[in-house]
Amino acid sequence: MSLGNPPSDDRPSVGRALAQARLAAGLTVDEVSSTTRVRAPIVLAIEQDDFSRCGGDVYARGHIRNLARAVGIDPEPLVQQYADEHGGATTQVPVAPLYEAERIRPDRRRPNWTAAMVAAIVAVVGFVGFTAFNGSGGNSPSAAAKPSVTATTAKPSPKPADPKPEPSNSAIAAAPVGKVTVKLTADVGKSWIQATDSTGKPLFAGNLEKGDAKTFTDDKKIKLVIGDAGAIKLFVNGKDLGPAGTDGQVVRLTFTPGDPQAG
Repeated sequence: MSLGNPPSDDRPSVGRALAQARLAAGLTVDEVSSTTRVRAPIVLAIEQDDFSRCGGDVYARGHIRNLARAVGIDPEPLVQQYADEHGGATTQVPVAPLYEAERIRPDRRRPNWTAAMVAAIVAVVGFVGFTAFNGSGGNSPSAAAKPSVTATTAKPSPKPADPKPEPSNSAIAAAPVGKVTVKLTADVGKSWIQATDSTGKPLFAGNLEKGDAKTFTDDKKIKLVIGDAGAIKLFVNGKDLGPAGTDGQVVRLTFTPGDPQAG
């Protein structure tokens, strides 16, 4: 994870300044994402001073401006601070070659009608010869060519071993009556996680490293944003729901005391 160089003065970092301003404005990450059209995973990463998801300095500065305006602060000091901390280099994205490649891409090959006609003529001649041979009273080739069949005795398949008993719901995750309990485990890799309760209060925002687990409980509702759904396994109200989604998929889920089922 590339976090850039820390500021040399007492100013908060760019990401921390944006996060503090968002909280002061009473906005959630989802609301800022909806306003700016910057995906929630990128908003979370920027608030943690991780600009590696932005796609380069040009996009990082654009995201900083959009986020700053959305939370009601002046973007220019933050953009300048970002430039100071990252050497001030601006990398332009080469767009033109993409369009040139599209323009000079060769057309699809046209079908080879000559080869198709030759194949059709050969098929017709073969069919006529086969029909004439059968009509002349010769021995039927079907009888001569009939393959012999050797009887085989199928071996009985081995009896499968008795399945191991499934763990009880209480062993998976504690599920207090009348509440919603969601447990997340990072079984195959790490993923960033955001969890909020029914009032919109943030319960957690950050990376869940491989092998780590987090459990959240609320009286009414738990809302989740998961950056890599394939890396996270879900347990809701004591039920194992398996992976939260596919590898690399960003999912938003809501669970209540009556679940498991995705909201």
